[in-house]
Amino acid sequence: MCVLPNMKITIKKAFRSLTLLLLAIGISGCGYFQSQSDRDREEGKWPEERLYRMAKEKLDFGSCTGAIEYYEKLQARYPFGIYTQQSQIELAYCYYRTDDPNMAMVTIDRFIKLYPSHPNMAYAFYLRGLINFGRGRGLIDRWLPKDGSQRDPGLSLESFNDFSEVVKTFPESIYVTDARLRMRFLRNQLAQHEVNVANYYMRRGAYVASANRARYVVEKYQQTPSVPEALVLMAKSYKILELNELADDALRVLELNYPNHLRVEEVKQTEVQ
Repeated sequence: MCVLPNMKITIKKAFRSLTLLLLAIGISGCGYFQSQSDRDREEGKWPEERLYRMAKEKLDFGSCTGAIEYYEKLQARYPFGIYTQQSQIELAYCYYRTDDPNMAMVTIDRFIKLYPSHPNMAYAFYLRGLINFGRGRGLIDRWLPKDGSQRDPGLSLESFNDFSEVVKTFPESIYVTDARLRMRFLRNQLAQHEVNVANYYMRRGAYVASANRARYVVEKYQQTPSVPEALVLMAKSYKILELNELADDALRVLELNYPNHLRVEEVKQTEVQ
């Protein structure tokens, strides 16, 4: 094959350019790792205050991931330092914001146990409530939300208790108003969960269990939207079980408090099985 002289020159130039490019990349890569190593060595000498200040700066700028790096270094190097207490609660918040509820819970529980008299204890319980409030909700739930009453009620109950602690123990706290709203929401969810279970027992023919669950809602979760449905299930279950006095009492309460409820007639037409 015949290669023209100009083509030889072009190929040589291209090869030389490629060699220089690869060399430049190698040098820059070495420079990166060297600068990274230098940075780590320098930060390893930082005093406690500077580590905390850097973590707080990252947090204030909205970079929880960056803040976690420095909070963790602070915790590891100065476990009993003067900034440890506050950094723990801020670290728990960062874990919560970066969707790591398990680490968030471990961190906030450690804070509550070690520093029960800390001035930010109201926020600690409020944050714990938020963590429990979001646990069990994955990415799918964010895009395709499902009925919260279908979730395991354990986490909802824990969250309710955390917010309740804020309201009872720190009534003057700025977090009380939001805590009350979340408690109301969670209480409604817990009541609806019990109704769901009562309906399940009703479908399975376990009428005693259905009546007991429904009665629990009426007694424990008064003034929630689930109460009329619970009264319906109570009345139907008792009627099927031929406990007519109890059935009549449940129906009477239903008609008195919810006279326009759509299932009143359904209860009246329920037959003994």
